[in-house]
Amino acid sequence: LAQKYFFGRLGLQKDMERAVKLWEEAAELGSIKALFSLANAYHGGDGVQQDNARAVEFWTKAAMRGHAGSRYNLGWLEGNKGNHNRAVRHYLISAKMGERDSVENMKRSFMGGFATKEQYAEALK
Repeated sequence: LAQKYFFGRLGLQKDMERAVKLWEEAAELGSIKALFSLANAYHGGDGVQQDNARAVEFWTKAAMRGHAGSRYNLGWLEGNKGNHNRAVRHYLISAKMGERDSVENMKRSFMGGFATKEQYAEALK
């Protein structure tokens, strides 16, 4: 339902703030997808004031519970901050979980000298 409010689908008026409230409730009930969506909302400032620290908090919670996209996003953030070793670790974990973009970023990391040949090979498995 939160997604429908966020995008204004199924005849519902677009209401990002309502979507965020629904995601918060769902996250409290244990929804990993809600944690991911909350992180994206805070990262982009959609329906809430932009807050990258909160985004990282929600992505981390979701990643620790097995959400590959959240793990990928944490890697992307670490890479942008120049923390390539941390980015590679996040990408490797999410690649093993089936996140295709992580495999591509492992390739880029290897080509850029930030990942070892062994790490890249592991991501391809």
